[in-house]
Amino acid sequence: MSPTYEEIFGRLVKASYQGNLQEEIDAIESAGDEHTKHYVQYALGKGDPDKVVFQVKSCDMGSVDENHNCEAACLFDAVVRDMEGHVVIQDRNCTHCGECIETCSLDSLVDKKEFIPLVELLQGKEVPVYAMVAPAIIGQFGSEVTMGKLRAALKHLGFYGMVEVALFADVLSLKEALEFDKHVKTDKDFVLTSCCCPIWVGMVKKVYDKLVPHISPSVSPMVACGRGIKRMHPCAKTVFIGPCIAKKAEAKEPDIRDAVDAVLTFHELKQIFEATDIHPEDMEDIPSEHSSTSGRIYARTGGVSKSISDTLNRIRPDKPVKIKSIQADGIKECKAMLSDIMNDDIRANFYEGMGCIGGCVGGPKALLQTDKGTALVNNYGAAADAPTPADNPYVLELLQQLGIDSVEELLSGESAAIFQRTF
Repeated sequence: MSPTYEEIFGRLVKASYQGNLQEEIDAIESAGDEHTKHYVQYALGKGDPDKVVFQVKSCDMGSVDENHNCEAACLFDAVVRDMEGHVVIQDRNCTHCGECIETCSLDSLVDKKEFIPLVELLQGKEVPVYAMVAPAIIGQFGSEVTMGKLRAALKHLGFYGMVEVALFADVLSLKEALEFDKHVKTDKDFVLTSCCCPIWVGMVKKVYDKLVPHISPSVSPMVACGRGIKRMHPCAKTVFIGPCIAKKAEAKEPDIRDAVDAVLTFHELKQIFEATDIHPEDMEDIPSEHSSTSGRIYARTGGVSKSISDTLNRIRPDKPVKIKSIQADGIKECKAMLSDIMNDDIRANFYEGMGCIGGCVGGPKALLQTDKGTALVNNYGAAADAPTPADNPYVLELLQQLGIDSVEELLSGESAAIFQRTF
């Protein structure tokens, strides 16, 4: 029986670190079937550099059932059937969000892996490679794995350091609070966030494009983190680690592709640890937590709304119009909420959309059940020394290092342009 795509990836990771990659490729391909070479290609990170989702097999109507309907899963009508009933991906509509992959249990659709090309860099250590971990990562690799132990495990893989993206979520909470203060003056005004969810942003841009003027003009915390690292360390490479395939596509968007060099999922990182015999729970603890409660709770639905509301109250306590938020939890609710807004049913001034139920902790490549992930995120948020970024000395220090002398410069300062995005 031919190995699965995930099995092939694990074997190639192990061989990369052992120095016998080509021998393993030859062994896999010689023992495989007609699709194996394609799996090897995408597991190695090859293929169209602008694409994430690839079709390896052609399925017909008889090979899938209602529980594996990739056509229905696609938000943008990119997965269709030809005249003979075969699945076809229309590249012109595809955003490479990866939603279709989650419904495919036949390995017909796969997402490109981006780790193997990094191994030489990680082992050579001539260029610093930073791991940027999503706020949802807390507890994903076991109850005994602290952020400090995770940092140590990533260093054993060859990463120069680990940065919590939550610290840059702190920065964006300040920026988003200022954007709200600038744009929402009356009870009729409203803004759309969440900048952190590429599925939500993609839905607005492609399907509900009339609402684009209401999107807050901020990059995601992932992009902010990547750009921040590269400003301070111009020769560095940046690797985002999160629970989401759609982040691989976001990192390739033309206006922000300068920020992130590769994206790994939690599931892939688990495979990498297993293939290299690294056990995070046994690592030394290297603590270095600098984020506030606000940045840490971005990982769950409602976290962005609370973060920005708390930050606004902290820096603009006298603003008469307070944040009144509504959250959409999952794709179905996102569509319903955006449709309501399009029909002038405006019930809030701050709309937060999360493409996955539960938020990022409910992402397709998370390792924990959503409710457990949410509880761990909330606990980690409560353990922070600072409640908001305005109370966090590390945020102010970071802004200084980036050439930003005051919080107000986040809206218009030249140095703060790395956090700005035009939709």
